[in-house]
Amino acid sequence: MLKKKEIPASIESIIQGIPEEEPVKIKTEVKIKQPVKTEPRVKDELAKELIGILPRLDEEGLAFLIKQARVHLYNMKVDELNIAAEDAHKASVRSGKITNQKKAKKSDVFKFDSTGSGYYLRYQNNGAMFSKKEMVTLVKIVNGTGTDITGRLYNWFVNERSDVFRVIPIKDKNDNHLKTLAGLIKKNFNLKQKSL
Repeated sequence: MLKKKEIPASIESIIQGIPEEEPVKIKTEVKIKQPVKTEPRVKDELAKELIGILPRLDEEGLAFLIKQARVHLYNMKVDELNIAAEDAHKASVRSGKITNQKKAKKSDVFKFDSTGSGYYLRYQNNGAMFSKKEMVTLVKIVNGTGTDITGRLYNWFVNERSDVFRVIPIKDKNDNHLKTLAGLIKKNFNLKQKSL
């Protein structure tokens, strides 16, 4: 036979007089990206209903409610931070729109990071991994003779690494992104490097 858990007197005194089976009907409006705002009266009614249910829950149910409450508190904080970040981003875009457009055209939006086994090309918030063999091929392409360096680079991406087009918005062989990338490879890599 299972023993019922003793409820502390303070909770017992709160529970007295609250009907156990009567659910509270509440109308609330939910706005996207905004925490649910309820009137104090509604919050009190919800708290009373929860307190009325607590004595009937076993340990597993109570542990679940505590876990869910912690998750919900965390999510509320994340929503609050996301709203603040979005507001800050909107403000920075409004104040620095021209500056951001100029920065996007500079070559420093491309970065190569060595991983030891290859190189990671970063473009804005996207990236593509290249093996050392692929990097040697790219270096040979951009250091090759002739004037159609971007055309050769474009054709290599089309034939060998079409996934790069999802990372870098390259439209055709004359795209400025290709010229910038070719210049970056030419400037930072050569076939005499021991690490390449």
